[in-house]
Amino acid sequence: MTRHSRDESVTVGVLAGRVGLSRTTLLYYDRIGLLSPSARSDKGYRRYSVEDQQRLAQICAYRRFGLKLSDIAALLQDGGGAGYAILADHFQTLGRQINQLREQQRQLLDLMGVVPEAVDDAVMNKERWSELMRAAGFDDQAMHAWHCRFEQNDPDRHAAFLRFLCLSDGEIERIRCWSRDNQTPPTP
Repeated sequence: MTRHSRDESVTVGVLAGRVGLSRTTLLYYDRIGLLSPSARSDKGYRRYSVEDQQRLAQICAYRRFGLKLSDIAALLQDGGGAGYAILADHFQTLGRQINQLREQQRQLLDLMGVVPEAVDDAVMNKERWSELMRAAGFDDQAMHAWHCRFEQNDPDRHAAFLRFLCLSDGEIERIRCWSRDNQTPPTP
């Protein structure tokens, strides 16, 4: 390969260093067909073009999102309808994982004997959510109506949202019950 002053292709080692991956990872990507070099030097060294480098940047971004290599390959081949489905499925998977982690947090709080309201500001809880709703202009009646509509329109997501707030199972069931029956919520 003749090198021109405008040649911006790089070797596997240089590319690996730029993106913070190991050389072995890039060789693996080549072996599975995810990222193959566009050219080889006269001595047989892999050379990655600017386009190859851009493709690797996409791969790295998808990996940061937690996507599997097989899904990344599919996305890079077909970014259309199949691509949307892959991303939507991964979005749902992340939501389930977040809910599982929230449940683990809630259970740990129970084990520690700590009420969720006492947790630092990094965790969304019922009190913080109520403060946000009040700041948005919701009074108790409007919040109750909001819960009723949420329960009526999407009961599973309403339950997931209440778990997100680190509420106990008993409190979740009470809120869902008075939301379902459109009853006036009990005063705390």
